[in-house]
Amino acid sequence: MIFGNINHIEDFAFLEDSVKACFAYLKENKLTSYEKGSYEIDKEKLFVNIVTYTTTEPENRFWEAHREYLDVHIMLQGQEQIDVNFVQNMQLKEYVKKDDFLPMDGEKNGSVVLRQGDFLICYPNDAHRTAVAVEKPEKIKKAIFKVQV
Repeated sequence: MIFGNINHIEDFAFLEDSVKACFAYLKENKLTSYEKGSYEIDKEKLFVNIVTYTTTEPENRFWEAHREYLDVHIMLQGQEQIDVNFVQNMQLKEYVKKDDFLPMDGEKNGSVVLRQGDFLICYPNDAHRTAVAVEKPEKIKKAIFKVQV
């Protein structure tokens, strides 16, 4: 996983071109004005999901990872904690191929707080639990780019 802020994107020149395409799309489009939904960028290779939800307690959330796509979470409005661990430390459940969804159980190894402009890149071996409240529940808006690996 890689944690950073879009205001310092020049520090991440080592990223794959497909991931850099997410930041280019963000720069060229006002994602805060996008409605909730999925937007195709490069067919099945790259798309972005705009999500809105209210953060909550960790016990109300679930762990996940993906095999076919990596996630680039970019906070547009609000703040959320994302708990993280490595897939190999978790108890895996049955993979749902059609949704590229690997559910699992386990404990967090760490967490990051995403505030406006922050991003977290989760690779296929990165377990993550999103939508955890930072101080209290709040409504957030976030872009989640899905990059085919």
